[in-house]
Amino acid sequence: MTELHNPLRNSEFRKLFTAQVIALVGTGLATVALTLLAYDMVGGNAGVLLGQALAIKMVAYVVFAPIVGGIAHRFNRKPLLITLDLMRAIIVLAMPFATEVWHIFVLIFLLNVFSAGFKPVFQATIPDIINEEQAYTRALSFSRLAYDLENLISPALAGLALLFFTYDFLFISNSIAFLVSASLILVTVLPGGESVDRLGGLWQEISFGVRSYLKTPRLRGLLVLYLGVACTSAMVIVNTVVYIREILQRSDSDVAMALAASGAGSMIAALSLPRVLNHISDRTVMLSGAIIMSLGLMTIWLSPDFVTLLAIWFMIGLGLSLVQTPSGRIVNQSSAPTDRPSYFSAQFALSHACWMLAYPVAGQLGHLIGIETTALMLGILVTLFSIVAALVWPRNDPEVIEHSHADVSHRHQHTHDIHHDHFHNSDDATEDHNHHHTPLTHSHLFVIDDHHPRWPE
Repeated sequence: MTELHNPLRNSEFRKLFTAQVIALVGTGLATVALTLLAYDMVGGNAGVLLGQALAIKMVAYVVFAPIVGGIAHRFNRKPLLITLDLMRAIIVLAMPFATEVWHIFVLIFLLNVFSAGFKPVFQATIPDIINEEQAYTRALSFSRLAYDLENLISPALAGLALLFFTYDFLFISNSIAFLVSASLILVTVLPGGESVDRLGGLWQEISFGVRSYLKTPRLRGLLVLYLGVACTSAMVIVNTVVYIREILQRSDSDVAMALAASGAGSMIAALSLPRVLNHISDRTVMLSGAIIMSLGLMTIWLSPDFVTLLAIWFMIGLGLSLVQTPSGRIVNQSSAPTDRPSYFSAQFALSHACWMLAYPVAGQLGHLIGIETTALMLGILVTLFSIVAALVWPRNDPEVIEHSHADVSHRHQHTHDIHHDHFHNSDDATEDHNHHHTPLTHSHLFVIDDHHPRWPE
């Protein structure tokens, strides 16, 4: 890694990345604690309770991420992130006091409502701090590594802590982690937000991100690829334990080893991608990752032994990371800086909608038709998704596009720029008045926004 492209040289990114890692580890500890709390409450039905909690989490993500992202431009980003972290800290701290199942459901819902606001706005902040493309790619790689390492480290830390404390300590640790995250954001210098040219009322603001996302061809392709990611990761998360324990008749430690193999593949891909993406396009890399996932899934149909399964899970982890790690670059490329929170929130909500569908499908199919046949069917699905993504996301995908604007008059808050080249008697940098746009054909970096509501033919 050259020092020039190392995002960790940026002190503001170091603070945000540290905040992310601490919050992730804290959340991992709380996940273990929640499992133990569920068992204490309902015993052998803990799996049902946790499944319902996961469904509540996904609903909160899918519904509330676009809402927060749509109105995030109304708020200063730093106080917004700090407030969301503080709310998460308070909610997690209340979990040890839950005595009824409905208490857990309410707390899980509230926690993930605030997480649905925090995570995409946080992701949208990174490219404001890291402007250089290669450094931003490495920042995305570090972020992917943080998620994978958390999956490995948090259970080990939780096990160590439980040797000396009750699981209540894990909830308290998560609350402290959110407070530390808020403190680090407090001392981070974030760029000031620009005014947003947003037309229409509240619903238009809330739906702006999803509408714009779905109008962008490369983002439609990304969403189809995430359907493949969801099918693949659901197979790994839901059915690994069933295949190893029921079919191979092996131990819990072997389940952990298989999941670790997938995590190792993901980390190696994340470490390699910054160099790979200097020479190969995002589209090619991500489509290749989808094909790797599909081949890995279909290989399970051959009923592999444990050692072969480890190799397959490693390959699948590699494919998952090849699709997921560059996704931030695609969202960033497709949005104006002022609209990033809306776009990242749309990506967050739509991708989690894919998982919300895939988890129960993978589980039910595995139960009804067997793990091997389920893997084959999901592998075929991922192959089809790859083909659709390649068709939807054109190979020739320029950022600068010639396009035409029609004659229009309207009123909104705006700054004087290429689309608002007019004069009037005011010293204010931003204006809110009726103004006229004459017909215009020109070329520039093209993204969907209020002045570019449709993708050019």
